[in-house]
Amino acid sequence: MNTFKVSVQETTNNAIVKFELNQFVTKNQSFEFNNIDDAKPSPLAQQLFYLPFVKKVYISSNFIAVERYNIVEWSDVQDEVAQQIEAFLNNGGVIIEDTAESKKVPVTVYAESTPNPSVMKFVANKKLVTALFEFTSIEEAKLSPLATELFHFPFVKSVFFDENYVSVTKFDITEWQDITLELREFIRTYIENGKDIVLPEAAETLKKSTEQLDHQFEGLDDVSKQIVNILEEYVKPAVASDGGNIQFIGYDENTKNVSVMLQGACSGCPSSTFTLKNGIENMLKEMLPGKVSMVEAING
Repeated sequence: MNTFKVSVQETTNNAIVKFELNQFVTKNQSFEFNNIDDAKPSPLAQQLFYLPFVKKVYISSNFIAVERYNIVEWSDVQDEVAQQIEAFLNNGGVIIEDTAESKKVPVTVYAESTPNPSVMKFVANKKLVTALFEFTSIEEAKLSPLATELFHFPFVKSVFFDENYVSVTKFDITEWQDITLELREFIRTYIENGKDIVLPEAAETLKKSTEQLDHQFEGLDDVSKQIVNILEEYVKPAVASDGGNIQFIGYDENTKNVSVMLQGACSGCPSSTFTLKNGIENMLKEMLPGKVSMVEAING
């Protein structure tokens, strides 16, 4: 059984804190509880209501959000609550009884073209994954039941997952106009049926959990850390909106060359070389003067 880990996330409402989990705990369902009687279908929510400052509990996908009364500040109690949730889950505690009625939210998926003519982005109104994943063959996709299913379509070349979307790369044997509706409906039905997108252990196995990524980051030299931070803040949001990702691979302090991997829609995209040279390379040279001479990419 994969171990649960809980991280504390602030929200725009200072009365509410999200306790984010490293795996999904509901099958695309959401539950809201206003008091301990209301929370009978959720042993976890009931336990939280024993804390005198808990006003409301909301459980969805991979997080538990808790609203507090004003008798305490979150900064004083949030770590203790996170530990309590983590201990409850890792001791086999039940989050939601099977009989619980969820606030059913219909699943919607829309298709969005990307700058890469071989890639279509399918965007859902649900959180699908807790980390980025790319699979380029059915053999690679063992940790993702959805990717495995998608590879059964003869025209699917690779599959890339980000928070709320799937980017599908097709072979040239077919046109998007002939397959987009079929793929969109397939993905929508799959999500609606509450099946696993990726297996709970996928992030840990592929070294993509938050703790593993933080550990990798701490092992980098100072220039590499600066490069990663610039990519995270200025580049990743733009390429994510195009259905792709850029991942830092390495920095050579002798040649001052930066290596990155292009994934999803960015991989093999006709315009990605231009973006890399005129956008990312120039940005790094400008923000880190004298430290970067060239950015080179390998496709995912």
